[in-house]
Amino acid sequence: MLDLYDKIQETCEFIRQHTSLTPRAGVILGTGLGGLVGDIEVEATLDYNDIPHFLNSTATSHAGRLVIGKLGGVPVMAMEGRFHFYEGYALKDITLPVRVFKELGAELLIVSNACGGLNPHYNSGDIMVIEDQINLLGGNPLIGINDDRLGPRFPDMCEPYSHEWIERTMKVAHREGIFPHKGVFVAVAGPCLETRAEYRFLRQIGADVVGMSTVPETIVAVHCGLKVVGLSVITDMCLPDAIKPAVVSEIIAVANEAEPKLRAIVRGVIGELNT
Repeated sequence: MLDLYDKIQETCEFIRQHTSLTPRAGVILGTGLGGLVGDIEVEATLDYNDIPHFLNSTATSHAGRLVIGKLGGVPVMAMEGRFHFYEGYALKDITLPVRVFKELGAELLIVSNACGGLNPHYNSGDIMVIEDQINLLGGNPLIGINDDRLGPRFPDMCEPYSHEWIERTMKVAHREGIFPHKGVFVAVAGPCLETRAEYRFLRQIGADVVGMSTVPETIVAVHCGLKVVGLSVITDMCLPDAIKPAVVSEIIAVANEAEPKLRAIVRGVIGELNT
């Protein structure tokens, strides 16, 4: 981890050359959810390929751009697409943008994902506000010699997702006529989807949804002192006794259909920064 500090400074220096804004929130947009950038009053758009130490996003439907501007008058930076462990990248590199948000001035991280539903009370197209997580990636972005400039050696994870912001998010959603679930997100490495036995196991250990992202970013956000709001769009149901083969195009289509609800929630949550 000792090389991260200088990389963060170099990345921030590059971004500052393209904007005078100090972001109050960083947003990471998952599969099929990139349309939120349409709500941003854009000041600058940077391709990941041009940003020092950013990775290339190879995932389906991920545009691979950092969008900088204002959402409802609040300065934000939004990642239009994210990086995944299954793409072959190291977790400390996948999560570097979170540290960049923090260094540039952000106080809140909003992270979204498309996921599979394990809780039989959920349905495709539902939204879940993440209240806790399980890390089954087989790795952790904090492994290595700790750099105390970035955060503590042993960050406490009793509240990875801010309880205050969970309740504020639920109130925002209800004002919009949206009624999300609250639940537990489990991250697995992928890229293959899970077997029926694995779905049973994940449900038995307490997970409500399963995906291949979000957990590393949240760990790093906690490490560097950011509050986190996590939002999952359930794109397919993973009930082991009623399973059917997953079709990526259908998953993306469900995410696209749910996107207006997600956009309304994110807009409202960011607006809460002004209250």
